[in-house]
Amino acid sequence: MTDYLKIYERAAVEHLCTRRLNEQKAWQALSLLDTHVNAQQALIDAKHFGIRYVLVGVCEDIGPRANLGNGGSHQAWPAFLKRFLNQSHNQFLNHERVLLLGEVALDDLHQQATHLDNKNDDDLAKLRQLCAQIDTRVEHVLAMIFAAGLEPIVIGGGHNNCLGILRALSKQYNKPVHAINLDPHADFRACEGRHSGNGFRYAFEENHLADYHVIGLHEFKNNQAILDALKNAHFTFNSYQDIQVRRTIDLSTACKQATARLSKAPLGVEVDLDSISLMPVSAYTNCGFSVADAEHFVHVAASNSNAHYLHLCEGAPSQHPVGLEAGMNDAGQIITALVNAYLQAREAG
Repeated sequence: MTDYLKIYERAAVEHLCTRRLNEQKAWQALSLLDTHVNAQQALIDAKHFGIRYVLVGVCEDIGPRANLGNGGSHQAWPAFLKRFLNQSHNQFLNHERVLLLGEVALDDLHQQATHLDNKNDDDLAKLRQLCAQIDTRVEHVLAMIFAAGLEPIVIGGGHNNCLGILRALSKQYNKPVHAINLDPHADFRACEGRHSGNGFRYAFEENHLADYHVIGLHEFKNNQAILDALKNAHFTFNSYQDIQVRRTIDLSTACKQATARLSKAPLGVEVDLDSISLMPVSAYTNCGFSVADAEHFVHVAASNSNAHYLHLCEGAPSQHPVGLEAGMNDAGQIITALVNAYLQAREAG
């Protein structure tokens, strides 16, 4: 399993870390894995010594490209690290309970995909085959984390990676699990080969997903086949139009009603960063939720005792209208805010 995991030592991140006199930063308080011990045992030991949360990166943009979308989601993890590691460590967040594990090992697959053109049918098929290989690696890494009784916070890559996470969680508990997703798209396209638009559909067809609710589904960004498939699976949504346009339900109520229903099995908390207005993502939008709305969604979902992970995906810094530097800054700041919201909610529960 460790063949699929790139474990970080201090040298891997120290170039990102800053110091300030008389101030402790997050990177000085969180933990790294003991590389002198078998990785699975080291995770179990970390749990024993008080670690609860595990940060793991997925540096790929194969899934979005395999969905005929834009690249760049491989950059979200480094953008997050630079911001999160250098935030202040104080009374409001217990970084001592956080383990910075590393990233899923995907360099070889990313290299194979570099020159593939998703407008070419043969290349598109290859991208989807590579995406299926990513599923396997993500599942193996997440299985290690769940087996140790720890909560993963998975950052980067496309929404295709929900499948590997849900597979691992479902197999850990030997039953289908639940998911709540802040997303303009249901990601419930047909099982036509793996990509970022059908992860939840594959999870359902493989009997890993028992119940699923989408918050903020955009009524004009999902085809009728997707909506019919959701209905046939008895899955539900509160649309963006109901929450933000018609105002027939507020965001807080929608989240609380959904998580109450999804309380009978382990719950995955999913955020497609495409849901946030002006966020540098693979599918950039001006018509989404605010960052504060997304933080509130995470807070409400993570406040449920059955929440088992946070997945933040589709951030693509290079898609920022002003350029990569601005995109790295914005993506890092926003992803860090969402991680903080999750950690605070879990610690308060």
